Amino acid sequence: MKVLALPIEMVSYTDSKGTIQPIRFRMQIGDEPMQVIKIDKVIVKETEKLAGNIMIVYRCQSLIDDIMKLFEIKYEISTCRWILFKI
Repeated sequence: MKVLALPIEMVSYTDSKGTIQPIRFRMQIGDEPMQVIKIDKVIVKETEKLAGNIMIVYRCQSLIDDIMKLFEIKYEISTCRWILFKI
């Protein structure tokens, strides 16, 4: 997987217990048009501390350009920002 650390726009679902479930996101790499990626499956959800910031890490898989790809997205709790970290 290639490290991108790209900020993304996310659509997510939060249940009554506060559990966040990502549904789909929108990203733009370079001058390419915006691309919407639907998250087919969340494989692993874990918490990590990166540079003093607590983040929720989701390892997911989706069908992107007719190829099943694994990727890692992170949710930074202190700023409420989503990052496409690896793809």
